[in-house]
Amino acid sequence: LAIFCDLSKVIVGPSIHMCHLQLKICLLQLKLPFLSRLALLGAGQFACTTYVPKLGDLAHLASLKVIWSRSKNAALKGLELAKPYAPEAEAKWGDEGLEAIWNDKTIHAVAIVLPAQAQLNVVLQALQAGKHIMHMGAAVAEVCKAWSAYQALATQKLKLPIWAVAENYRFEPGLIQAARFVKEAGALMAVQVTMEVPMNSSNPYFLSTWRRDPDFKGGFLIDVGVHFIAGLRLIVGSEVSSVSALATHVNSSLPNPDNISSLLQFSNGCTGVLNLSLSATTRKVSWRVVGSLGTVEAVRGVEDGKHGYKCTFHPSKGNPQEGFGAFAGVQEELKSFVVDVAQALSEEKSAEQADKRSSVLEAMRDLAVLEAMLHSSDNKGIPTSVVIDMNAE
Repeated sequence: LAIFCDLSKVIVGPSIHMCHLQLKICLLQLKLPFLSRLALLGAGQFACTTYVPKLGDLAHLASLKVIWSRSKNAALKGLELAKPYAPEAEAKWGDEGLEAIWNDKTIHAVAIVLPAQAQLNVVLQALQAGKHIMHMGAAVAEVCKAWSAYQALATQKLKLPIWAVAENYRFEPGLIQAARFVKEAGALMAVQVTMEVPMNSSNPYFLSTWRRDPDFKGGFLIDVGVHFIAGLRLIVGSEVSSVSALATHVNSSLPNPDNISSLLQFSNGCTGVLNLSLSATTRKVSWRVVGSLGTVEAVRGVEDGKHGYKCTFHPSKGNPQEGFGAFAGVQEELKSFVVDVAQALSEEKSAEQADKRSSVLEAMRDLAVLEAMLHSSDNKGIPTSVVIDMNAE
């Protein structure tokens, strides 16, 4: 058996993180006699259009064994899409199907792609079953409850499974490059974040019911904004310590609020401003960081037919530097997860050593910024500290 590793990907990959990841994958392919087997829990829009094809791209690292949904029709639809690369995969649905997954010792991990309100119970069950998990973001209170259960497993002296929260912006090549440029920009003085994201009938998520749930305040803003906060924290390289925000409701076809503007205070002393609009009619996504030695900007765009982020560094001395990274965040975070799972199965790595970019703490920090903004707005823009209490109920 000969296994070839494309060393060009290791040497000239788009980021240091990705270079290391490609090398880890090559070594894993040489050393591990098995693939990790996983189940995809969820067969909605994002699961079918993004996760199913991305898992196909990773079929050499992980074997998709089951697609589960709350309904039979959705599970079968998702399975049909996966059949080309997972001909032996099965569809399961409902509580009975979920129980079968928890009891199946040949399933090592689950990717949970469900509405935020439905995730907590499934996450708790997965942790109790000892499955390694990656799931989409949820409200801070829900994550805290699951975190308490996770810590309870540790007190029982059980081997903790990997718990990853999917936040693909920390894996985006263009944003990683922008963060590297910022390290050369000297003392940071100002940050500008502009997010114009039209959420209208042409958007496939416009009619999403769970994002419109009145009990999930800021559903659209949180679901969209959490990615931009992750990108902001990555690029600036400093935590947001406090915010002062005002939210408004402009488009009656969207739940309140659909726009938010906020002043930002970073722990490194830098200040900034963020504007996020879901009722905009134009699209613009950008982060701009002004430093004593130059300015860095990352802007969403298209190059050679590929969507991604163009990052530019205008140094105070010398010529501008720029680069473009096509969207690859979901692919790279999934790849990192399945590599971590494979290493955990071979006892080369513990859950605590898994990729920190997908850690629960990182996800909590993203969510805490947005929730502080909403709290500030509810109190007429009062300055509000960004606080994370992992023991909150």
